[in-house]
Amino acid sequence: MQYKTRGIVLHSIPYKDNYSIVSVYTEEFGRASYMVPRGKSKKAAASKALFMPLAVLDMDVEHMPKRDVHKVKECRFCFPQSDVFCHPVKNILALFLAEVLYRTLKNPEPDTSLFNYIYNSIVTLETSEDGIANFHIVFLFNLLHYLGIYPNTELQKEDSYFDLLNGEFTLLPPQHRHFLSQQESRVFSRLLRMSFENMSLYGFSRHERVNIINRIFEYYRLHIPDFNEIKSLSVMQSLFE
Repeated sequence: MQYKTRGIVLHSIPYKDNYSIVSVYTEEFGRASYMVPRGKSKKAAASKALFMPLAVLDMDVEHMPKRDVHKVKECRFCFPQSDVFCHPVKNILALFLAEVLYRTLKNPEPDTSLFNYIYNSIVTLETSEDGIANFHIVFLFNLLHYLGIYPNTELQKEDSYFDLLNGEFTLLPPQHRHFLSQQESRVFSRLLRMSFENMSLYGFSRHERVNIINRIFEYYRLHIPDFNEIKSLSVMQSLFE
């Protein structure tokens, strides 16, 4: 059957000689895979431009029950994404965040709130001019809300510790190794106050920024099964040295 849906491109891999299998997070179906042409034809060139990481598409698709890979009948951009694809910093952030989402969003079921969060975040990335160095940090923290693993902040105090394993602040060091020092926990508290609206007001050193991302990903690994290494992390971090 043929359907209309919006979709966010996460990842693609070659398939045979003339096709790619593209993973897309869709509004109607959750995560789904589609076969698209690649090569030197006009149709393949159009597909390559459309199916870049974090592209946001209006799609006419064919879905069949029990089929793992579906067909794209027609698609177009939902809105212009010239900055996301051409701005050197925003483009690498898009590649990085698409990989994170590919490793994270494994549930095939649709989630309208999650889709809208990602969609609106990409709009923000396209249009923002200030605070871009903090965009991915805000995105990764806010994503925790929609994954159901946002930290419990009830005991958040100046001298508390953040327990990564249990997702909460504690007054004493936990009896395991997955926790933040008091200094790290203070930085973590600052992050919880960040948003896309105020991200330009926050500054971090190179050391703090690297440690923040490493700790965020430690939290992801502890709470998301099979959250594998993010290969684009080193490229993304080199942007802000």
